[in-house]
Amino acid sequence: MKKLFYISILTLCLSCGKDKQSINEASEEFPGGATTYNNIFSGSFEQPSNNMNAAEVALHLEGDAHFEAMFVGSPAVRNQGLGPIFNHASCALCHPKNGKSAQPFSGSDLKGLLFRVSIPSADESQGPTPVPGLGGQFQQRSLVGTTAEGSVNITFTETTHYFADGTTYTLRKPHYTLTSTTATIPANMMVSPRIAQQVIGLGLLEAISEADITAQQDISDFNGDGISGKANKVFNPVSGLFELGRFGWKANNATLLEQTAGAIHQDIGITNFVFPKEAAYGQIQDDGMDDEPEIDSISLVKLAFYTQSLAVPKRRYFNDKDADNGKEIFFRIGCNKCHTQKYITGNTSPFAFLNNQTIYPYTDLLLHDMGSELADGRPDFLANGNEWRTPPLWGIGLSELVNGHTSLLHDGRARNILEAIMWHGGEAENQKTEVAKLSKKERDDLVKFVSSL
Repeated sequence: MKKLFYISILTLCLSCGKDKQSINEASEEFPGGATTYNNIFSGSFEQPSNNMNAAEVALHLEGDAHFEAMFVGSPAVRNQGLGPIFNHASCALCHPKNGKSAQPFSGSDLKGLLFRVSIPSADESQGPTPVPGLGGQFQQRSLVGTTAEGSVNITFTETTHYFADGTTYTLRKPHYTLTSTTATIPANMMVSPRIAQQVIGLGLLEAISEADITAQQDISDFNGDGISGKANKVFNPVSGLFELGRFGWKANNATLLEQTAGAIHQDIGITNFVFPKEAAYGQIQDDGMDDEPEIDSISLVKLAFYTQSLAVPKRRYFNDKDADNGKEIFFRIGCNKCHTQKYITGNTSPFAFLNNQTIYPYTDLLLHDMGSELADGRPDFLANGNEWRTPPLWGIGLSELVNGHTSLLHDGRARNILEAIMWHGGEAENQKTEVAKLSKKERDDLVKFVSSL
């Protein structure tokens, strides 16, 4: 009798355990696979991938020195070549602690916010057409003796909205005006504000096979779910070919080497073997000198490797009841249709530590129409004026710890995760509507899940 009683109790316990089984795969606690960094603190975005060998770690640290370097005008003993026009003097000033830049409130301190500019083209698929006298990016700073391209004024409007339960929330929309420009602004000039993003896990995104990304496209929405992601095809000046875009707010860069070369050229004014002419070439700020590249090719490759080899921090609140409920809501309302949960990286990366990793970035790396409220109205290769690349969500919950703010979206307008969700429109209109119907507890659980990533 005692034996039967014991077996019955054991069966009941096993049954209860089964009912409470986690909805998470065990590997999801380590979203970067073997590259994942396991400690959570304010420096969690600054760690090398956990599975690199000693030589790779040494290369990573050399790249880190270039990322942190403060560039100065020429001539100089070290780090020369700044300007003559620029946005910032260092990579780290736009990406503090490798994290997101905060929403700026004044044009006198744009933090990591920059403005891409262009004029319409007969064939936007070939890439943006620079603005005469201003180029493709607005530089609001300059060296002494040189005039910056202009200034920026920022104002805000705030609107009140309601969840279905009557709870109010507000959305704050920034408005930008380029002023005191050194060139006449064409009436048809298009301006795209873009805030600096966190740079963790980028090597893993680069290691996802192209087939796994393009297989998610549904350009004509054949399945009728309202989601019609598409891949961008962008010109890669390194290869001279049009390739799959993966990086940048509109997936407008194909590789991390290209993105690194473009950023150090446009943001800091450093010429390199990919972009050998000054950003001010042909403008009134051009010094007319045909200089040697201001960063050598080896240093540029090391700088790119730094962004390729940064670790992703481990998940927080893993197997937490409320976060798991939020995950169920996330999937039930279809957020995962754009924020793809999981990939296994390919095996063709030249860096073995990035190959064959099971990762959880929560992005499809595709372009989606996000609605008129978030539109910048500026095409970028195949991306139209309403489309943005789905940003990866890993690390999103650590922004406040790492950077002291929770600014989100392409220009930092959202002040927290819930606001970012409620800014969604276009292809994500249905998901936003479903979130608006949730109870406060469900909204809190959804936010806790996203914060855990």
